Amino acid sequence: MGFPDLMAGFVNVLTPTHLLFALLGCVLGMLVGVLPGFGPAAAVSLLIPITFGLDATTALIMLAAILYGAAFGGTVTAVLLRIPGEASSIATTLDGYEMAKSGRGGPALVVAALASFVGGLVGVVGFVVVAPFSRFALEFGAPELFLVALLGMALITSFSGNNPAKALISVGLGLAIASVGIDSGQGIQRFTFGMPELFDGVALVAVVMGCFGLTEILIQARSAGGAGRRPLAVGKLLPTKTDITRSAGPTMRGSVIGFFMGLLPGSPGAATSLASYAMEKKLTKRPGQFGKGAVEGVAGPESANNALALSSMIPLFTLGIPTSATVAIMASAFTINGLIPGPLLFRDNPEVAWTIIASFLVGNIILLILNVPLVRLWIAVLKIPFHYLMAMILAFMFLGVYSINGSVFDIFIMLGAGVIGYLFHLTKIPLTPLVLALILGPLLEENFQRSLSLSRGDYGVFVEGPINKVLLLVFIAAVLFGMLRPVLARILSRRATRTQLIKESVS
Repeated sequence: MGFPDLMAGFVNVLTPTHLLFALLGCVLGMLVGVLPGFGPAAAVSLLIPITFGLDATTALIMLAAILYGAAFGGTVTAVLLRIPGEASSIATTLDGYEMAKSGRGGPALVVAALASFVGGLVGVVGFVVVAPFSRFALEFGAPELFLVALLGMALITSFSGNNPAKALISVGLGLAIASVGIDSGQGIQRFTFGMPELFDGVALVAVVMGCFGLTEILIQARSAGGAGRRPLAVGKLLPTKTDITRSAGPTMRGSVIGFFMGLLPGSPGAATSLASYAMEKKLTKRPGQFGKGAVEGVAGPESANNALALSSMIPLFTLGIPTSATVAIMASAFTINGLIPGPLLFRDNPEVAWTIIASFLVGNIILLILNVPLVRLWIAVLKIPFHYLMAMILAFMFLGVYSINGSVFDIFIMLGAGVIGYLFHLTKIPLTPLVLALILGPLLEENFQRSLSLSRGDYGVFVEGPINKVLLLVFIAAVLFGMLRPVLARILSRRATRTQLIKESVS
């Protein structure tokens, strides 16, 4: 595996059909990014039903394009409205909007597009470098696969905020939903209440669409998302030679930060872009310009955003572990299309894996070409009353979830999941662990049963061999980190407050 496989992937992706759906995904992703508050997780879940008439490769190319296209689209509102279309665009508002206020919105958007492209390129190169290591995971048996799935849930839970108890509630509910249906090991019904619609389990797409799509609509119903504000004019488009020169270093540093942050479970885009922004502010010779229209404050965060969007899918492709809500939904898209994300993907369907990876670079080229010409279209979209847009999306959701199985029951599942998602939002319980548990739950149960069957009930099979021991140690470390993280956060907060008080008293 490596660059020859990537070249073969390019041959596959450069077909009219794949290019068309890559283009469609990029445009939809940019639209999603432009709509304040309606994130890529909601969009990907919303559009899963329309991919059922496509082959798996085409469907996943489009859904992946939505994911990294949203990172581009969020820049438009960040620069022209001072409203981050995505959380990852928060840092861009600090200097991008100031550039737009001074009549340099066009150069800000062009610099952001170029930086995002470089970040995407770094993400693709990293994919090619890391992907060959997935062959080691092919040696995994049932016990190892069980421990990998367990580790995946532990990592997401540990990185899902400062309240592990709430993350565990989310995991518990996800596992409970995953247990509905017929037990694959013994063939008995569980929690179906005699309803034939539940014999095959709870419809995954309906749950995902409800948890993310419908929840977002309910959240936006309470807030117009700033849609009433008038965007600033773009002005001249081309950046100066000085802008390009000052952006080069921040773009490369941001790409590296975003790439490595994307490999960590639960790495939020906002934290990544702000980390890049903080680094550039510390390294620059012009710190006084930050917050007043420094082009470095646009280039660094934007390159970090796009590198993160791509590298966050590396754990999914190599180990089958989603690292965020959106990637978890991508994992469900793989499953729905009959593919198993992880090392088996490279073994059983290498052409699919490398075609999708090659589409990342092709999609970023499309976004680079489309970014500025479509700005005026996005400005027109921003002038549409937000409640009209949400009503159209809601109607599309009902039609989409019904069209999957022709079942009204799935609509009720989506509605129930939407209510649960909204309640989780109000109580600040993370939704990502629920979706992850729903996806990994069957894998966990199946490999647990298979392991005990092969070992004739001997639980020692889970600690045999060096791989199992390492996985268990990492699992224990992740659980301990999740338990101790709130305590460490409070200690560091108190120390920072004490230091600040001492500085104020001295001054």
